[in-house]
Formats: sequence, C-alpha cells, structure tokens
Amino acid sequence: MLNFSLPESPAHAALRALAAERILILDGAMGTMIQTLNMTEEDFTANGHIHGPGCRHHYHPDHPQMGNNDLLVLTQPQAVEDIQVEFALAGADILETNTFSATTIAQADYGLEGAVHDLNLAGAQVARRAAERAMAADGRPRFVAGAVGPTNRTASISPDVNDPGYRAVTFNDLRLAYGQQIDGLIEGGADLILIETIFDTLNAKAAIFAAYESFAKAGRRLPIMISGTITDASGRTLSGQTPTAFWHSVAHARPFTVGLNCALGAAAMRPHMAEIAGVATSLTCAYPNAGLPNAFGAYDETPDETAAQVADFARDGIVNVVGGCCGTTPDHIRAIADAVAEFAPRKVTA
Repeated sequence: MLNFSLPESPAHAALRALAAERILILDGAMGTMIQTLNMTEEDFTANGHIHGPGCRHHYHPDHPQMGNNDLLVLTQPQAVEDIQVEFALAGADILETNTFSATTIAQADYGLEGAVHDLNLAGAQVARRAAERAMAADGRPRFVAGAVGPTNRTASISPDVNDPGYRAVTFNDLRLAYGQQIDGLIEGGADLILIETIFDTLNAKAAIFAAYESFAKAGRRLPIMISGTITDASGRTLSGQTPTAFWHSVAHARPFTVGLNCALGAAAMRPHMAEIAGVATSLTCAYPNAGLPNAFGAYDETPDETAAQVADFARDGIVNVVGGCCGTTPDHIRAIADAVAEFAPRKVTA
C-alpha cells in the first residue's frame, strides 16, 4: 500500500506552480552527447581508478566498462555535469540524472552490482551541481529528476519461447533493486523520481512500490514522473497495454506526470500521447526521439524538425512537460523550448 500521508517535498509545490504558468522543459539525450566525446575504455574506468563519492569505495570490476554510461558519474563527473549544464542553459527546467541503468540488475552486465548506491548518489550530486551552475548563470531554478530505467529484464514475459511460464526476474527482485537505486538518488539530492522508458508495467509497479518505501525511509514524498514507451505500430507497450490501459495501471501512484518517451519520433508518438492526455488526471509529459534511427543507428532529424512536431503537441493542448530522448541535443532542447513557449500548458480535468 502506498503511503500518501507522508509530507510532500518542497519540489511538489514549486513544480506545480511553474507547471500552472507554462509548459515545462525536460532535458535531452545524455547517451547521444556522451557518444560525441568518443571516450575509450580508459576514460570509462579512469585508468582503473573507479572510486565512489569521497573515495569511500574503490571498485575493481573484471568486465570491460566501455558503454557503461552510468559509470561516468564516478570516473568522468565533470563531463557529465558539463552536458547537463548545456541542456539546462538550452532551456531545460528538469535535468535527469545519468543513472538510467544504475540498478544491480542492469549493472550485473558490467560486474558493478556493488557500486549501485555510489552510482546513484553521485549521479544525483552531479546533476545537482549542474542545476546550481545553471541557476547561477541565469537565475532560473532547475530540478533534478532521478532517472530510473526499466532494467534489461521483464517481469511479465518469458525470455524463453519454449517455457512461457518462466520469468528472468520477479517483482520482489525488481522492488529490491529499484529501492537501492532510489535510496541513493534521494540521498544525493534528487527532487523527483522519473520512472522511464517503461516497456513492462509490472516493472514500473515494482519501481513505484520501491519509491514509496524509499520515501517512507526519507520521511518525505517526492513527485513521481512515469513514462512508458510504445514499441511498435500496434500502439502498445511490449507487455501489451494500450496507452489508456497503461494510465489506469499506474494512476494509483498519483504521479506528477504520465506520458511517453523513446522508441518513436514525435510524429508517430502524437496519437498515443493524445490518447493519454484524454484520460489522465495528472499532468502529461512527452519526450520523443529525434525521429527514427537511420541504417547506422544515428538520428537525422534536425532541431527545427523535432521542435515543429513537438509544437503540435503543445498547440493541441496535450502536454504539460516536453523534452527529448534518443538523438536530441541541447540544440534540439533549445528549439523545442522556443517552439512551445507561446502555448499554454494542458488543462487537467478530474
């Protein structure tokens, strides 16, 4: 049972007030920006010197770490912070932590399960420093969203076609993993929890449950953003839900926002966001990819092209928060922020 009697964090009131005035801006793709830095294995591991915050722990993983973007909050924190500052100064009100895969489940691929608390603690601290730098530059407050990804396992679907009843992960496995992650994000100073790129709503439910357990330990309730992903032209999540069914499955969490991200560009996402906007009693959030990837996995949609499509969301009154997912750069976020500035945020009806 989720405990709504806990006092709200100060971020609740501040975000509600801003969202009543205008469409809020979420940042863009950290992974896309990291790729532009062309880092090597030595960069990811800082030549083997992987320390937790304050050098309290020293990690010696046996696995290669190149591609483990979450690790960079420990080994290249300045690079991550600088990217987040770029997004903030481009117009982002909400900065995501670089912790999308910072659970024991996802970090098992890199042999860094033991570093999960430090990854999330440092991830929130790095984003907080970026928020403070941006505010010092232009006087606008920024909020840190603790990014909680879906993990690389699904609780609803068997990965073995010959054994449909098999599950590679249980609800309790996910709950414990997410709890570790969210504890670290809260300790590091996150203002919100962003449960994102949800392809299996049972995974999301475990994250929601874990979040409220973490809130109870912290003694305060943070706003929760919940973002699903439509995986193909069927208009459903991987676990088979329509956008309307997805909303009804997570509405009990009383999220600050609900919406969609990833998998689709803005044009393909629009009808699914409109469906959510028609049923949700929370604010709505959309952060699409910069179109679909080309044959080389890159995204060709320009900032102006992406922004024009996202502006249609705003013009039609279906969004309260917008940003960018895969392929979106600070230039995309700047163009999106400019394009939606003239439109009023979606009105929420109970």
